Amino acid sequence: MRYKMVGCALVATAALLAGCAAPSTAGHTYTASEARRPMQVQTGVIQAIREVRLERDQPTNVGAGAGAVVGGVAGSNVGGGKGSIVAGVLGAVAGGVLGSHAEQSLSNRQALEITVRTDSGNTFAVVQEAGGEQFAPGQRVRIITDPARGTTRVSQ
Repeated sequence: MRYKMVGCALVATAALLAGCAAPSTAGHTYTASEARRPMQVQTGVIQAIREVRLERDQPTNVGAGAGAVVGGVAGSNVGGGKGSIVAGVLGAVAGGVLGSHAEQSLSNRQALEITVRTDSGNTFAVVQEAGGEQFAPGQRVRIITDPARGTTRVSQ
């Protein structure tokens, strides 16, 4: 029975981690479909930078499901008879809550809200995942826009 419980825990953990994987939205990361596409480039100066957090648009609920399975299996191994059933239900509820919190914390990412004033006088903000490039107010940057996808990034 222990091997079955360990196997369920491993499968649930793998499902949780796979469900949390999300493509990067950092300014220095491109997808394969963005390669060799013409993009519009403007230049400007950073006016302000603010640290923000990126959250997943829609939770996958993989964490809650995996946690419920692991918690239910672990709880059902406690006691015997009706006590085992009650412990299984309580374990499933607790595991679901913990799994949901784990999924959220694994899928949230640090990001920057970068406000830029272009050389043509327009001011706008872009939110992109932090990492890779360091930015500071007053720094000259490039603003790269893919008009087909409606995406914009700030780059050095």
